[in-house]
Amino acid sequence: QVRLVESGGGLVQAGGSLRLSCEVSGRTFSSYNMGWFRQAPGKEREFAAAISWIPGSTYYAGSVKGRFTISRDNAKSTVSLQMNRLNPEDTAVYYCAADPGIWNRGYVQASSPDEYDYWGQGTQVTVSS
Repeated sequence: QVRLVESGGGLVQAGGSLRLSCEVSGRTFSSYNMGWFRQAPGKEREFAAAISWIPGSTYYAGSVKGRFTISRDNAKSTVSLQMNRLNPEDTAVYYCAADPGIWNRGYVQASSPDEYDYWGQGTQVTVSS
């Protein structure tokens, strides 16, 4: 059974930073593509960032590009999301997700929730104005 546990959420003022982490257990982490999605109240879940396992390519939604950075540490089975210059529109529950497949269509697959087989419970990020 694959288990994903997010941490690092919280309350931050606009312009501040947070770092989310997701620890994966149960299978070989290095063979998973990993993604971060978010869901704001009353809205659908949306893609934020992803990183593939071959060859470690990264993908970002336009709304976070240049502010968020996704990274992975295969030795620790963790994926992180460094979020800088946060604004109130970034307020959401952030979910970590894992996909054991191979992405040959790049962003199209990385950004689709349907590609991911495993999900964490989410961590709340609140950005005050």
